[in-house]
Amino acid sequence: MAGAVSPAAAQGAGAAPAPLDIVLRVNGTEHRLRLDPRTTLLDALREHLHLSGSKKGCGLGQCGACTVLMDGKRVKSCLSFAALVDGREITTIEGLAQGDQLHPLQAAFIEGDAFQCGYCTPGQIMAGVACIAEGHAGSPQEIRDWMSGNLCRCGAYDHIVAAIQDAASATGSRRGG
Repeated sequence: MAGAVSPAAAQGAGAAPAPLDIVLRVNGTEHRLRLDPRTTLLDALREHLHLSGSKKGCGLGQCGACTVLMDGKRVKSCLSFAALVDGREITTIEGLAQGDQLHPLQAAFIEGDAFQCGYCTPGQIMAGVACIAEGHAGSPQEIRDWMSGNLCRCGAYDHIVAAIQDAASATGSRRGG
């Protein structure tokens, strides 16, 4: 049709895209948000829902500090657009404990001193929970292999691996090989 202008052209070259209405299910609670479509899940969690447990490390998916569970699977929230996870179940470190009862891996991290500065700890714990649930906690080497996407600048890896082994034993989830 002559003279018709595409929606993208109508917005203008420098204009921000129109916000989207999305529903994020985080830690069992539904949140209705109006977000810029470029908003990452990490930014939605931290800046809009004020859940600051997931950390912004590299912003490139290389460090794992932003790891959360989506429908029970680990994801790096800095690489996921919030609009694309609309309606999926997200679990953050804040939603892992049941009231005052810590998750077995949270308790194992404390008991085994599996953190130093603590910056990577939420991402390590969330990835560790997934590692156990996936059945990849059968040996220290298997844990190291499956946790390789989560970095610890302090080098607490031996304690992290031991905590995952302890939590896997406590939950009876050591499958793998």
